Amino acid sequence: MDTEKILAFYNEHRGAIIGAAAGLLLAILILLIGFFRVLFIAILTGVGYYIGKKMHEDKDYIKNLLDRVLPPGTYR
Repeated sequence: MDTEKILAFYNEHRGAIIGAAAGLLLAILILLIGFFRVLFIAILTGVGYYIGKKMHEDKDYIKNLLDRVLPPGTYR
């Protein structure tokens, strides 16, 4: 097969290919390290994604979060 056909196939079935690869990776991880460890990794990845996304949208997100949690000015 030539490269153009492979790229056309990938572009046509991108979601299915990515989903299958993610499912395969998840299954391998569960078999190798266990369900709860994979769940822990997934939760921490989700929290990291959420915080990173918020920091990208608002550069002062961490400062504002610390102001809400701690008394103002304690981290400066």
